[in-house]
This record gives sequence, C-alpha cells and structure tokens, in this order.
Amino acid sequence: MDELTKKEISLIQALYTRHGRKKYPYCIVEGVRSCAEYFAAVPEMAFFTVANSAELVKNTGACGDVRIVPETVFSRISGTMNSQGILVVSKIPAEPSADEFNKDDFVLALDKVGDPGNFGTICRTAKAAGLTELWYTKGSVDPFSDKVIRSAMTAQFMMKLRCFETLSDLQDEAVRQGFCNVCLSKPGKGQSCFVAEGIFEKSVVVIGSEGHGVSDLDNSIDVQIPMPGNFESLNAAQAATILIFEYVRRKESSLKL
Repeated sequence: MDELTKKEISLIQALYTRHGRKKYPYCIVEGVRSCAEYFAAVPEMAFFTVANSAELVKNTGACGDVRIVPETVFSRISGTMNSQGILVVSKIPAEPSADEFNKDDFVLALDKVGDPGNFGTICRTAKAAGLTELWYTKGSVDPFSDKVIRSAMTAQFMMKLRCFETLSDLQDEAVRQGFCNVCLSKPGKGQSCFVAEGIFEKSVVVIGSEGHGVSDLDNSIDVQIPMPGNFESLNAAQAATILIFEYVRRKESSLKL
C-alpha cells in the first residue's frame, strides 16, 4: 500500500480545474472502461495510476508507475461520487504542429460547444467513424476535463485536436491545408445534408452549441438536417452524429460502386 504526499494530492486535485490543467500539463482519466481504453491506446502516456485494488489494475492492463492507495486517500483525489477505484494522471497530448496536415476527407469542427457531454460524445463518434482530427474554437469546453474524457471514453487521446481563437482563424487554417469550403450546420437554413454535394470532400463541417448556434462566417455554406416535425433543433451531439454518419454512408456507398 502506497501513500501519496500532500503535494501529489494537491496536484491531482488541481487537475479537475482548467487552471490546474494549464499550470500542470496533465489531466485525469477515471473509471474502469475509460482507463482500459486509455491503456490499450496510449500506455506510454501514463504518469501514474491510483487504484484501490490490484485486480482492477490487472483488468485494465495498467502500466507505468502503479500506485495502490488506501480508500481514504483515493476518495480525496477521485472526481466521481461512486468511484470504481481507478484513475490515471496523464500528460495532455500536444497539438499537432503547423506542418502536420489533416489527412481526413473532411474536417469536423466545433464552435463554442461548451457542454462536456456533447463535446465528449462528438469526439467519441468522430473516432468511431474513422476521423483522426477534431478542430474546435475557444469558448468550447476543455477537451481534457475529466467530464469530457469520461464522455469520450478517452477518444481525444487517440485523435489530434486543434484549437483556434475564432471560427475565422479556423477557416484560414483549413484553407491553408486545402479544405476550401466551410459548411455551417444551421437549423432550417441551406441545403439538406443528405443531398448537398461535396460537403465531405476536402471541406469543413462546423457544428455550434445548442444555445447560440454557429458563429457567422463570411464565404461559408449553410447546410441543415431536415426536421419535418417542426420541432426545436437537435442537440449538438445528435446533430454531429447524423452528419458524421452521413459521411460514413456516402463513403461506404462509394466503395460498393
């Protein structure tokens, strides 16, 4: 049984805040499934693991500096009410460099998506669809907050994430990388995403928050998800899932031709 120093406990507790993650470039991964996914994908990134059972460590494939601590200590560093007894302190991955170009068919971008559940679900869905990058603007939730990590099931560690000050800055970088068309997902505006041509061919598809939608942007194209029920717009994660898997549908259909 290991003991953590007061300094180690304070550092871990600080990582539950955005300020703490900026001061120390680490983040928290917690829960059996999230930790198992994490260790399967990026074992070299583990800083140390804290668990209340050696069996949990074994079942998740934990590696690196494994620390077994008393439950009283673990409860002080856990971010969940009903902890599963395992968490990882991981180094936050660096953003891609300017000379690392996006190799996906299209860029999926999030504009000021502040809900952790939505952001994490979108990240997880994008990874499931085979995308390797996710772009987002400032005003969005921190992708490496513990809540986003749990929602994404650590998908953000397996993708490249790029953050931009504004949507206009994101557009400039997209054009530099050869993604010349920017499509904004807007309820009731533009062509249907199911018939619009070229929206997943070296283009950017932007999804905004539920509360504020997508920011205005010059030289962009509006697309919509048809909603014949005339109800309120879908939440960001639902909208993203529909758009992402319309891309998958088109890609799968083209392969069969």
